[in-house]
Amino acid sequence: MKFEDLNLDPSLLKAVADQNYTEPTAIQAQAIPLILKNNDVLGTAQTGTGKTAAFALPILHHLVNEKTHNNGRKKIRALIVTPTRELAIQIAENFTDYSKYNGIKNTVIFGGVKQMKQVKRLEAGVDVLVATPGRLLDLMGQGYISLKDVGYFVLDEADRMLDMGFIHDIKKLLEKLPKQRQSLFFSATLPDSILKLSNTILHNPKKVAVHQVSTTAETIQQSIYYTNKHDKNDLLLHILKDKKIEQILLFSRTKRGADKIVKRLSKQNIKAAAIHGDKSQPQRQKALQSFKNYDIRVLVATDIAARGIDIDKLTYVLNYDIPNEPETYVHRIGRCGRAGEDGVSLSICEPEENVYARDIEKLIKKQIKEVKGHPFPQTDKPMNAKEKKEFEKEKNRKKQEFFANRKKKRNAAGGNNNRNNRR
Repeated sequence: MKFEDLNLDPSLLKAVADQNYTEPTAIQAQAIPLILKNNDVLGTAQTGTGKTAAFALPILHHLVNEKTHNNGRKKIRALIVTPTRELAIQIAENFTDYSKYNGIKNTVIFGGVKQMKQVKRLEAGVDVLVATPGRLLDLMGQGYISLKDVGYFVLDEADRMLDMGFIHDIKKLLEKLPKQRQSLFFSATLPDSILKLSNTILHNPKKVAVHQVSTTAETIQQSIYYTNKHDKNDLLLHILKDKKIEQILLFSRTKRGADKIVKRLSKQNIKAAAIHGDKSQPQRQKALQSFKNYDIRVLVATDIAARGIDIDKLTYVLNYDIPNEPETYVHRIGRCGRAGEDGVSLSICEPEENVYARDIEKLIKKQIKEVKGHPFPQTDKPMNAKEKKEFEKEKNRKKQEFFANRKKKRNAAGGNNNRNNRR
């Protein structure tokens, strides 16, 4: 199946082509036709399965093709509620990418920052609002947001929403939504508490599900370097000294981080380019083409920008930042070792990311090989009994060596003093 087969608005197909999407993922192929037919949908899907496009594209299709036009300021027609700031930002970036040719406006609101900029964007009018529950209810209470025109409602990552204690916020929110609406409910898991919540939101829903992304190709050799935060850049340069690494796709957690990595590499005369949400589409395409043409050695990408990238015979992938979603790791390293080719996945892990590395190993049901003996070992990494014994042994050896050298220096200094005294 191709995206052209889904009967989406031409403006959306053009935007999808710009993202280098060709074939819909499993969740997209299942959900988009159902949502286009105005069904409520109960979806079981992990982050990293293409879930955002599965609801964003058909919602945008509906908005583009609605016959009613608002006079004056745009009104909120679609509301997407998600548990975390990071996910909300990612979803809003996706909506921006997909609506670039049709004039549908979106904005994102979340807590932890001053509200003034968010309020100004709301006052300018938006069609789509992406929000975290707390800031949404807060701005509703202040009179900045009305939900009376919402025709499309998405509750994303519902199980995480409940885990984070948002159930009461969600219930308050549901009271403010119009009864006549299309509702979409996505969750990674469906325990009884989630099913009970879905029953209060959905009307005769169609169910879609994709299996959890949990396996990595056997052809991919996986290794991890444990290091310290301040040593990550030096370790990266150490890794890139390996001449076998002709090219590598490097993943950064943030857009700013991606730009910093490119800047540091350029100072070391390593040709690199970044692709992320702040880059224009021509800039992204130029960077990707330069990488495919072997004009640059390192392509630095964020997870959002990397979606749709397809590079033939890519051997090396490097996680400069360990993702906090283990499924994201599986998708990242799946970009190498394709079609039976050999692939190599390298990861750089700082102390705060150790827990993420363990989550990844649980998901893929195998231990990632640790690279030992490199120049920048992680001093904060928890040690097992054998490592502690070896560490203490080495520490005692260095301690004895230090005192022995100091004694020699004192003796030498004493001898010199005696000779000076005799003179």
